[in-house]
Amino acid sequence: MIRDERHEFNGQTYGRMLYILMRCGGCGRGALAKIHDNGNVIDGALEEFFPFSIDKARLPAGLPQGIEAEFREAELCAAFGAWRAASALFRSTLEKTLTANGYTSGVLAAKIDNAAADSVITESRRKRAHDEIRVLGNDVLHDEWKEVSAEDVAAARHYAQRILE
Repeated sequence: MIRDERHEFNGQTYGRMLYILMRCGGCGRGALAKIHDNGNVIDGALEEFFPFSIDKARLPAGLPQGIEAEFREAELCAAFGAWRAASALFRSTLEKTLTANGYTSGVLAAKIDNAAADSVITESRRKRAHDEIRVLGNDVLHDEWKEVSAEDVAAARHYAQRILE
């Protein structure tokens, strides 16, 4: 789709915006690019490309299918910039993992602390599970709307993966 309209992007003036359907080089799925140009796409400026190319994290063999599916769906949300949805799903991955390991009673905070007390997760991972995964997910699920950044989600993904190891 071409939208002929004089506009500014990143301090430059352009004559049109192009929305181009493409194929993502990372995942092979369909993709959408938004490009600003003056009639020659090669000299244009890329504003957005969806999905973001995110490599799938390595997960341990033998992980329960539901937990892996939850983690992968969180990655998919992140690949499309749905940071809040990804945050909630990484939190859900953490809770499902702890439940699958026998921590079935109490709130998520207690499950994390009990797993650390039993040395199922290290003290460092306990702290990160609270700070980077649980609190972020709780903010999305239980508090007023607030923006979640790509960096917040990257940290949640990283520490969720570490706990799954």
